[in-house]
Amino acid sequence: MTNLTPANLEIEPDATETILTRQSKGRPGRRSRSALRQMLPTMTPWLALGIVLIGGIALFGLIGPLLVGDPAAIRNIGLTGPSAEFPLGTTQTGQDVLAQLAYATRGSLQIGLIVGVLATVFSAFFGILGAYIGGFADEAFSLISNVFLVIPGLPLVIVISGFVPAEARGLWTIAVVLAITSWAGSARVLRAQTLSIRSRDYVAASRVAGERAWRVIVVEILPNLLPVLASQFVFAVIAAILGEAGLSFLGLGASNSSTLGTMLFYAQNGFALSLGAWWWFVPPGLLIALFGMGLSLVNFSIDEIINPKLKTVRTHARRERRAKREARKKERQR
Repeated sequence: MTNLTPANLEIEPDATETILTRQSKGRPGRRSRSALRQMLPTMTPWLALGIVLIGGIALFGLIGPLLVGDPAAIRNIGLTGPSAEFPLGTTQTGQDVLAQLAYATRGSLQIGLIVGVLATVFSAFFGILGAYIGGFADEAFSLISNVFLVIPGLPLVIVISGFVPAEARGLWTIAVVLAITSWAGSARVLRAQTLSIRSRDYVAASRVAGERAWRVIVVEILPNLLPVLASQFVFAVIAAILGEAGLSFLGLGASNSSTLGTMLFYAQNGFALSLGAWWWFVPPGLLIALFGMGLSLVNFSIDEIINPKLKTVRTHARRERRAKREARKKERQR
C-alpha cells in the first residue's frame, strides 16, 4: 500500500486539476457522467477482491453479534476444539470463540472508523485550511504538524495509554489517542496539494469574484483533494486497527471493550500457542490480515486517481498482453 508522505508523493498537475474544468466542453449530461467516472477507481479483479473482503468482514461485524450467543458465558468445557456446537472451539474458561470473534470484529471496526474520520478531519484542517490562508496561520499549522511528525508514533501512543487509567480506556479513548498520533503526515501531503491548487486560475477567479474563503475551499479545492483524502482515510483505518491490536497485545488497549487485539491478548495470557489451541488466536489474526489486505487493494485503486500515470501504465500493459494473445492466435491459425 502506498504511504502518502511528502517524500514519495509526486504531485501531478493534471491530477489536481478540477474535474469540472476538464469537462467544461461537451454536453452537460455527458460531462456529469464523465466527471463521476473520473472520481471512481477503475474496477479491476484486485479492487473487486478488496471490496468483497471489506464487505464480508464488515457484514460479519455488524450482523454476527446478533446471531451468536453471549461471548462472556463460562462453561465447563475449556479449550475444546472446533465442533458442531462451537464452530471455532472454546477458550480456557469455555467461552465461545466465534461469539467473541463477532463482538471483537465490531469493536475493531468501530475503532478503525472513528480513527479514520478523526485523523482525516485533523489532517484536512491543519493541511488545507492553513495552506489556503497562508501567512502566520500556515506557519503555525506547519509547525504543529512538524512537531507531531517527528515524534515517534508508537512510543507516544504507549506513553499516553499508560497514563490513562485502565477503567477509562474505552473505545473512544483509544481511538482519540491513535488519531492524535496519526494525522501529521497526511496534513503535510494535503498542504502540498493545496498550495498547488491555490495558484490555479479558477481558484484565483473565485477569490477575485469575492467568494468567501469557506466556499472556495469547499467548492473549488476540496473536490480535487477527495481521492487523496479517501486514500488517507483508508490508510488511517488500517493503521488504527493494527495500532489497537498492538496496544491490546501489550495490555494497553480498551480494557472495557472487546476487540481483535484483546482477543489476541487473552489468548497469549492463556498460553494458547503453547497449548496448541490454534482456534483461539488464528481467527482474530487472520481477520486483521484479511481486512488490511482488502483495504490495501482498495487503496491501490485510489492511487490511480491520484496519479493518472499508474492507470496509463496498467492500460498499456493490458494492451500489450492483448496484442501478444492475438499474435499467438494468428500464428496457430497459420
